[in-house]
Amino acid sequence: MKEFTIDTRIRSYAWSELSEADQRLLEAAKRKTEDSYSPYSHFCVGAAALLADGTIVGGCNQENAAYPSGLCAERTALFAAGAQHPDQPVKALAIAAFTDGHFTEDPVSPCGACRQVMLETENRYKQPMRVLLFGANHVYEFDSAESLLPFSFISDDLKGGVRER
Repeated sequence: MKEFTIDTRIRSYAWSELSEADQRLLEAAKRKTEDSYSPYSHFCVGAAALLADGTIVGGCNQENAAYPSGLCAERTALFAAGAQHPDQPVKALAIAAFTDGHFTEDPVSPCGACRQVMLETENRYKQPMRVLLFGANHVYEFDSAESLLPFSFISDDLKGGVRER
């Protein structure tokens, strides 16, 4: 038997402890919640991707009466960034959620499908992407999307090779 331990570093910040750049990126994510189309869940999520050249690309969740046809904020932001700026790595992704008339008190974590797309973005550009999760009480920071999905499926797995874990 072999046993693994997975360590994930998560930093928790008060708003005042964040850099101005991180506050700007999180504000962009918070603003994108206003563009959410969420008539069914009333759970508005916004995301903002910071590209290597300083460009910020936003996204928000888009629901559909046929639920699987909707798309999360994280994926709309990352897909828009990849389509509009394919040569620019994503340095950071900020996510915020708004419901019942206020932002969530605690940070909301991305769903599994979004985590997989976030990881693919890291692999595409061969560099980590910081992840900032906004909550009214505190903000979580992860060094990479991989830290949110440690046992992941990546392109190397399609080749049938063995990955070091």
